[in-house]
Amino acid sequence: MDGKKPLHVSEDHISNISAHMRKPVMPVTLNMNMAMTSWFDIIGLSPDSQEDEPGIKHAAEYVKTLIDQEVKNGIPSDRIILGGFSQGGALSLYTALTTQQKLAGVTALSCWLPLRSSFPQGPISGVNRDISILQCHGDSDPLVPLMFGSLTAEKLKTLVNPANVTFKVYEGMMHSSCPQEMVDIRQFIDKILPPVD
Repeated sequence: MDGKKPLHVSEDHISNISAHMRKPVMPVTLNMNMAMTSWFDIIGLSPDSQEDEPGIKHAAEYVKTLIDQEVKNGIPSDRIILGGFSQGGALSLYTALTTQQKLAGVTALSCWLPLRSSFPQGPISGVNRDISILQCHGDSDPLVPLMFGSLTAEKLKTLVNPANVTFKVYEGMMHSSCPQEMVDIRQFIDKILPPVD
């Protein structure tokens, strides 16, 4: 959900709609209020920074409408994986934990869980409490430090079935991707979206 080149998926049973997702352009506080593509405002880069709650919730509602559209097009919601990089990964996590549609999984790359204090201390009660999550992070990420990824993984394991949360760290990777991460994403997708008869 970040407008980057999508992961190549060639199977007949998998459709990639990420190419249709474009972040809006808006002023971003952290960028001296200059306009840039962004799902929501970013006010700071520390775990205790204020967050753009209305913007995050508005973006999540947009993603939920895309899920609803795919369901109307005949794709069962439990065959949909949300995924993204940085803000897109954060939005994917938040949306999956708050939607009423049962999803197959989430790939959350170099990101964090937004509005984490709004979630319960224990498991969520929604339909996605058993969702599969692949979270990936570089140990050299200067923009979204590994600490954010680690705190997110810990929180996710309290919200959903901890056996379904996989947190992978890639040595030397900055705020980007690497070939091994792409292999891991592919294996995750193949595992949770097997071909249907």
